[in-house]
Amino acid sequence: MVAFNKYTYICNYIVAYLNLKIMKDVLRKEKTFTHSIDKVWNAISVGEEISKWFIQADFKPEIGYEYTFTAAEEHGGTQIKGKVLEASPYTLKYTWRVGDTEVDTTVLWTLEEADGGTKLTLEHSDISNYPAEAATEMLGHFDKGWDACITGLIQYLKDEISEPAH
Repeated sequence: MVAFNKYTYICNYIVAYLNLKIMKDVLRKEKTFTHSIDKVWNAISVGEEISKWFIQADFKPEIGYEYTFTAAEEHGGTQIKGKVLEASPYTLKYTWRVGDTEVDTTVLWTLEEADGGTKLTLEHSDISNYPAEAATEMLGHFDKGWDACITGLIQYLKDEISEPAH
């Protein structure tokens, strides 16, 4: 019975890892905002704005910039580091390394005007760079994390637009 459980456990992780490969190793989120493309661009690309709705950010949208995101202590104080690979109007791509994992993944944000607002697409790829068991676990963490991130962005943009001009 113990051998069967071990075998089942191993098989489940192999299947999950292969599923990452089959889905082309990309976690994808999409959201359409009523806000202008420039407003959404600034929210995802300017360090001061990122720090207001997502995570403390030492970030500049400049190719080659080595950034650091630092989670609040109540969220473990984890650091995420990486390098900006692309930063053209409405496309932002950077590597993503969690803590001391020494595993790089890639995050890509793209914006396009749509229906009088802005369509945001977020893709997090290369998750299979983690070992099989860790890749499955990280996929779950990234999926939940990006959902929370998008929710934070929605609220931030709603609050920013709602504030009266001073």
